[in-house]
Amino acid sequence: MGRRLASFLLYGGIAAVVVGLSKVHATAHGYDYSQSARLGWSVLFIGVLWVSAYAVGLPHLDSRRSAFLNSALANLLGLTAISAVQLVVVDALLPRVVVFGSVVVLVPYDTLIARLSVGFRGHDAERDRVLVIGNLDEIDQIQADCDRALRPLVLVEPMTVAEAMPVTGNDEAFVDHAIASGATVVALSRAAQSDEGILGQAATLHEAGVRIRSLSALYEEWLGKLPLNELERVSLMFDIAELHESRYGRAKRIIDIGLAIIGVAVFVAVIPCVVLGDLCANRGSLFFRQTRVGRNGKPFTILKFRTMRSASSGDGQWTAADDHRVTRFGRLLRRTHLDELPQMINVLRGDLSLVGPRPEQPRYVEELRKKIPFYDLRHLVRPGLTGWAQVNYDYGATDEDALEKLQYEFWYLRHQSIGMDARVLARTVQHVLRHGGR
Repeated sequence: MGRRLASFLLYGGIAAVVVGLSKVHATAHGYDYSQSARLGWSVLFIGVLWVSAYAVGLPHLDSRRSAFLNSALANLLGLTAISAVQLVVVDALLPRVVVFGSVVVLVPYDTLIARLSVGFRGHDAERDRVLVIGNLDEIDQIQADCDRALRPLVLVEPMTVAEAMPVTGNDEAFVDHAIASGATVVALSRAAQSDEGILGQAATLHEAGVRIRSLSALYEEWLGKLPLNELERVSLMFDIAELHESRYGRAKRIIDIGLAIIGVAVFVAVIPCVVLGDLCANRGSLFFRQTRVGRNGKPFTILKFRTMRSASSGDGQWTAADDHRVTRFGRLLRRTHLDELPQMINVLRGDLSLVGPRPEQPRYVEELRKKIPFYDLRHLVRPGLTGWAQVNYDYGATDEDALEKLQYEFWYLRHQSIGMDARVLARTVQHVLRHGGR
């Protein structure tokens, strides 16, 4: 509850400050704010500030010390973004008193809310204490996934199915352990759900107020992915919004085009800098082109700024972190993600969306579709410049990594929405600011 309150106060406060200053300016200059074009632009500014705040981790930071710096950074990013938009359209869309006044007010306000949120953190982290009943592999995998959890949780000492089964002399070992550990949620694997003795104990805990979930539901609600053993079973049992909801598909494409136009403007602006950098430390062609598999399995040519030595740019190997083929200037392009900017042209063409499964090379698609059940399901939608898998899973270069990412991609396909896409874009910005490039 505390974390939600902090989020509400932060994002609500941002909106209130921008709207409040806009109305003050309208009153002072004698125009109707609600009937002017500035209403729409102030809504855009609010959205930009929301994304900037989310990108730097506000309001849920690890310590109070970083609250001011992160608040200042968030508002500086928002100021820079709205200024860039005004430069592109060559018009002062919002009064300076609104833009700069909002930043002046919001830096201390965001700092205060972030400090309050740190105080809530300990309470919230303890809110969901999860007891897992499953086999050792399932338990190990969940423990590995907890660092990327959607919702705060604490894993208490797990139990195997054998340990949870009733035995002579102690037919409620599972119940006793759950109560002793303070578990508020119990997650049962398929094997645990098939045992009547375990289900009976789960019913007792349920009557005591402990929430009971399947292992699949735990992944769905807390971990933001679909577990490997559930992929085949659920792969056909949900609608994909991009295919089955025409309004979402149209809205997604309109947003792609609008943001891609801005991206192309930035792309054109940085070309001279990239050309100069290439002359100094990255000699060769300006662009890197490679065939990738797109929507409905159709190949397309993806466009990037070249970051590797020309002789190795098209060799078709998995790209690894700290790849020796990357040049010095290429490493800078990757760290800042400027190498991705030319893909805005792919977005305009319709090859890519801003958010979706990452497109792979044809040779890897052929290999992976033989090894991974329902791998081709990801090709029913337009691939993305970024995606849920990219913001939740470290950069990988193996078949096992591809399988891990597919579990996140299936989760994204089940939850596609404009709000979800906005969340992925915001987390992408957050990831770039915190971790840099690969």
